[in-house]
Amino acid sequence: MKILVTGGAGFIGSHTVDLLIENNHEVVIIDNLSSGSRQNINHKAKFYQANLNNFEEVEKVFKQENINVIYHFAAQINVRESVNNPINDAKENILNTLNLLELAVKYNIKHFIFSSTGGAIYGDTMQLPTNETTKEKPQSPYGCAKLSIEKYLNFYNKAYNLRYTILRYSNVYGPRQNPHGEAGVIAIFFNQMFNNNDLTIYGGIQTRDFVYVGDVARANVAALYENKNQEYNVATSIETDIIEIFLKINKYFKNRFKADYKEISRGEQKRSCLSYERIKKELNWSPLTSINEGLDKTYCWYLKR
Repeated sequence: MKILVTGGAGFIGSHTVDLLIENNHEVVIIDNLSSGSRQNINHKAKFYQANLNNFEEVEKVFKQENINVIYHFAAQINVRESVNNPINDAKENILNTLNLLELAVKYNIKHFIFSSTGGAIYGDTMQLPTNETTKEKPQSPYGCAKLSIEKYLNFYNKAYNLRYTILRYSNVYGPRQNPHGEAGVIAIFFNQMFNNNDLTIYGGIQTRDFVYVGDVARANVAALYENKNQEYNVATSIETDIIEIFLKINKYFKNRFKADYKEISRGEQKRSCLSYERIKKELNWSPLTSINEGLDKTYCWYLKR
């Protein structure tokens, strides 16, 4: 299949591109390189540097390439930035996606696979681990935008028969993660410590479900063969608090760093842990990488850099 990957020079996108190419698919990447890197681009993929907000520019790619499937990873990913500037977040995450959906319909795309979010969509819930039937109560504009796109996908399916798969990630971490996005707390900690800086931790007692990017890429590729419209959590169902993550990472540096603790930010939830039972049952996916193993791999990647 010929597959378009938006954000394919970014963190999750580039790992997914690598695995798609390993599985003998032909991959086309659209990325504006605002947060992605040319170093992440697989040399076997065809790359277009373009902005999704430019309909005509992106349509040129559709005219030149006979695309079958779209993976949509390109997004504004900083939760705090979405709180500070919700209008820009909506432009980047909702309007740009609508451009892509319009082109998907116009060029008869068979399958649209969307990179959504778990914790930011569900908000603080009574049920942990949280499953996909839980009522969505996003606490940030970022979560609102992702949920809005999910609803638009349902519309495009009903109106134009565009098949979709939604992947609701917990907190993804691993090699190539941009340390300048709030979602990447592990990348931020590693980046700060390798630059010999102490850390600022907002709250710290919040728990998150950390899932390794290699496992996420496997889930993304498994979704390629999904025949029905469905939402899937991609997670580990294990809670780890931010302070514990700091302590684990600090061990790589012989515990020489200190943390300055500040008040938790607006729009940030206290606990997040997702059930992956649905994707395990329907797509035969489970996480394989423990947090300690994943941190080891991430640390080694930083060392090589």
